[in-house]
This record gives sequence, structure tokens and C-alpha cells, in this order.
Amino acid sequence: MDILKKIELYRKEEEMLKWEGTFSEYLEIIKEKPWVAQSAHSRVYNMIKDSGVEEVNNHKRYKFFSNQLFGLEEALERLVEEYFHPSAKRLDVRKRILLLMGPVSGGKSTLVTMLKRGLEAYSLSDRGAIYGIKGCPMHEDPLHLIPHHLRKDFYDEYGIRIEGNLSPLNLMRLEQEYDGRIEDVIVERVFFSEDRRVGIGTFSPSDPKSQDIADLTGSIDFSTIAEYGSESDPRAYRFDGELNKANRGMMEFQEMLKCDEKFLWHLLSLTQEGNFKAGRFALISADELIVAHTNETEYRSFISNKKNEALHSRIIVMPIPYNLKVTEEEKIYEKMIRESDVSDVHIAPHTLKVAAMFTILTRLKEPKKGDIDLVKKMRLYDGESVEGYNRADVEELKKEYVDEGMSGIDPRYVINRISSTIIRKEMTSINALDVLRSLKEGLDQHPSITAELREKYLNYISLARKEYDDIAKKEVQKAFVYSYEESAKTLMDNYLDNVEAYCNKIKLRDPLTGEEINPDEKLMRSIEEQIGISENAKKAFREEILIRISAYARKGKRFDYNSHDRLREAIQKKLFADLKDVVKITTSTKTPDEQQLKKVNEVVARLIDEHGYNSTSANELLRYVGSLLNR
Repeated sequence: MDILKKIELYRKEEEMLKWEGTFSEYLEIIKEKPWVAQSAHSRVYNMIKDSGVEEVNNHKRYKFFSNQLFGLEEALERLVEEYFHPSAKRLDVRKRILLLMGPVSGGKSTLVTMLKRGLEAYSLSDRGAIYGIKGCPMHEDPLHLIPHHLRKDFYDEYGIRIEGNLSPLNLMRLEQEYDGRIEDVIVERVFFSEDRRVGIGTFSPSDPKSQDIADLTGSIDFSTIAEYGSESDPRAYRFDGELNKANRGMMEFQEMLKCDEKFLWHLLSLTQEGNFKAGRFALISADELIVAHTNETEYRSFISNKKNEALHSRIIVMPIPYNLKVTEEEKIYEKMIRESDVSDVHIAPHTLKVAAMFTILTRLKEPKKGDIDLVKKMRLYDGESVEGYNRADVEELKKEYVDEGMSGIDPRYVINRISSTIIRKEMTSINALDVLRSLKEGLDQHPSITAELREKYLNYISLARKEYDDIAKKEVQKAFVYSYEESAKTLMDNYLDNVEAYCNKIKLRDPLTGEEINPDEKLMRSIEEQIGISENAKKAFREEILIRISAYARKGKRFDYNSHDRLREAIQKKLFADLKDVVKITTSTKTPDEQQLKKVNEVVARLIDEHGYNSTSANELLRYVGSLLNR
């Protein structure tokens, strides 16, 4: 189907969703679908919840955010459970401005954009349907037509609470156009659209001297005063401010704390009482979620000013820190690269991972416990298993600093450096070393990096480089070992047979001769020494392996190559140690013989076919690992 047909189909679907009827017909709709009359906060919460929720490690993960925001699961869970959920239940939290506070490029704007785009799409669904009084510039809730003295009876019959008063314009229209007959008032279905200024508003501060309060609350249409005779006639007023247009949905207050005080005063009554003052009218009711965002420095400055105390008490601050997981940071870079014009450049495997390692290290704070370093902490946060630590240790580490993730290198800097590398060198392929080099060069040009921070960050680049060295060696190791997994499994099974015989003090049977032989101590030690198991510790290590095998057997599970991290590491290192000389000779010989050339070509082919490299990056990797092994 071509794009024009898709546009036509979309237009037809939108036409089919349109509805118009009397207020009495609208009451039939809410009797059948009471969620239609939900509040703005409730609509946002249900929109998020309806997209799906899953439990991961005792935390809720909301699928609504999953394709755009990475590594912020805990912050988002707190946002939904501590703000949107209680607000949807009409608790006092809904009478607060939601202020997202966090470092630059941390995802605040993306989060707000997702809520706005989500509401637009949700208003087209059955669960997110909204209805308003036809012809009202504020698409007012039709239930405001119910007089106050009948609202208790309405609640008893429909189970729906009504909050807010009929606006001055609709009050006049009810009397003049409908002769006070509420049941005849025309109601229509409303579809949110930021572009059309329906249900979604955005306010951005500018020069306080030139910015008018009318941007928020609307203004008098002077051309109509002669017709209507008074400035206080609702028909002579344009209800076109951001607060008017955002009614029933949400309003984004960009850089709220940069605003002049007079713009913030209107938010006091809007948040607490659900209304605001406009022109020469009674208070105008508005039901909207107000979301603002700022950075920590501006927020501290704001709360230190005593004049802001009234507004401060009406704000719920939600910290949105940087992501602290390497794998999630990789996803951020992948997304940013996908959206750029350099998406066709080949990025060698692990390049973004190594860049992410550096970035995460700059955001982490030194652990207070002396037995854990920053790299181990990084791995634990990423969900990797580190010998001697468990999930409880991770939770304890997270409690050490409440502001962890509120500083460090932002994703834009990394993407800028990657882009710079690609553009400057006109490369068709880049690897981890290219990016680390570019990150290092960029530190001198970064305006907010002090000399002290620069030294710290250079150290983190070195740590990321060491991590890459290990990754590169393992990558080449896997490529050199034909049927790597099979070789590893065979070696491990051989080791386990010998360990079992050693611990049970029995002999093994030779598969060829059938004679009984002692456990192969030389083989066991050659593997254990790879991970620093001393002669004195070998018995305890072997018994631990046997206990682990028994535990797996009791649960009906099979102990395999991935069941014990340290044993897996030992097997990998042993395989590589056996091949090291071959790799060294093959990768460092300037004029390889026919046999060596064949081996190199096989390895390059395997790196391309099975590991995601191209010809350039595969050869660069081999040369680099060769230089590492020859040091």
C-alpha cells in the first residue's frame, strides 16, 4: 500500500470515530462507558497502564516507555506509582505540579513528548475517548452542565464525581442558545492534538518584559467590543491561552523556573483549586496535568528564594537521573545513530558498549565499601553476576547515594564524538579504539570539564580500554577456536569427570584401554590456575563445583557451560592459552606463510559471518589483539 492510500485510510478511520449528539445522548455513553468521564490525571495513568506492565526483579516495567527511554525503569516506576496512580485516584497529589528534575540530555523532554504523543493516540482509542461541549474553545467537560445541587444525585446514579464549574462562555450559551435546556446542549468527541492546540499546550518562557500573561490565560478580542458592548462579555474574549487549550489534557511548562513570577502565580489556584483567573470573569475551571522540567542548579536556586515557598509546596519533584546500565546506554546510542544520517556507517561490535562503559563510569560514585571497585559496581548495576556479590548487594549500593546519576557525561557528548570521528575521517567503519580516542580528544573542548574532572575521565577511558582489551581477546579466541562452544563443552565435561573422581576418591576408566586411571591433576590445575585458584584452595573450589552440580540436579536442571561464572572464565582462558602462540604468530607475521594466511582468512570469515564484523573491522581487531599478545 503506498503512502497516499495509507493517508486516505487514516482519514477515513478518523472520520468514523467522530461523534456528535445531545447531552442526554452523552449520558447514555457514560452509563455504558464510565471511563469516558475520567479526569486528565486518570487518563494519563490509564494510558500508561493499558500499554502493559511487567514485573522484573520486583520492579514494575511500563511498556509505554520501553522503546524510547532506556535504563530509567526505577525512576519511571516511581513517577507512575507515586504521582500518576494516586492522582488517578483523586488523591491530593493531583493538585501538584509535576516537576521533572535531572541533568541535561537525561530524557526529561523525551518523557514529556512521549506523554503528549501518547495522549494524542490514546484519544483516538475507545479507552481514551474524550467528549466536550461543541463550539467551546476549551472543549469543556459536558458534566459541568449538571447544576451543583444535583451532583450528589448524579453520583448516586452514575458513580461519577463532577468537579468544576461551567465556564462563562458556556453559561451564556446555555441561556441564549439552548434556553437553559441542558439536555439539548450539543456534545462532540474531541481528539487531542498538540499541532491543533486541542488538549495539549506548551508554554516556553521568553523575555519577561515582552511576554504577555495572555499567552497563558487568553486575551480580549478588541475588534468585538463594539459588537458586544463590554470587555466582560465572554464572546469578546479569546479563550486561546495555553491553560485554556490544555484543558482536559496536559500542559508542558518548558523551563518553568526561568519564568517570571507573575506567570507562576496563576498556577497556585489552578493546582490547588482547579481553576484560574482570566480577564473580567469568574474563576475558570480547568482539568489538566501540568508537567514542567528543570535542572538541579535552577531548582536549588528556586527553593532558596523565600518568595517561592507557596509555589514550592504545590510542586512534586521527580528526579530523572542518567541511566546507569551499560546495555541500556548502548540502546540510547543505537537509537540516536538510527535517527541520524550516519546510520549506514559500519560500527564494529562492542564499539558502543565500550563508549557506554566510559559514560557510565563518569556517572557512578565511588562505592563506600572498600572491597568493591567502580568497574565491579558498573557490572553489578548492569545485571552481570560478579563472584561474591548478589542482588541484595546491588540494592545496598544503590542506597549509598541518593543523587547518583545526576552528574557525569551525557549521551549527546558521546554521539557528537562518534559523529566527529565518522565525519572527520570519512570512515566507512569505526571501532572501539577510534571512539575512545575521539572521547579523549573531546575532553579538552568540553566547556564544563575542569582539569580535575579531566584527569578523572582520562582514568575512566583507560578502564574502558582495559575492558575492551579483554573483550577483543575473547572475541579473537572464539573465532580461532573452531566450534568454540563444542570445544569448551568437551573441556568442561572432561574437567568435571576428573573433579567428581577426585572428590569421591575414585578412579576413572580410560575410554580406549578400559583400564582404571587416577584423576588428571595436571589437567585440573591447568584450568584452575587460569583464575588464580591456589594449590591450597583447589580442594574447596572442586567441592564447591560438585555442590553446585548436586543443587542443579535436585532442581531437575542440567549443569552446563554457563552454570558457573568462574569455571566458564577458566575454561575460556585455558582454551585461549592453548591457542595464544598460534594467534600471536598468525596475527603478527608480516609475511605469513600459506598455512598462516589460510588460518587468518578463516578467522576473518568467522568474525564477519558469526560476530557482526566487516572486512575492515575484522582485520583491525586481529592486528590489535596481535599487538596485545606481543607486549
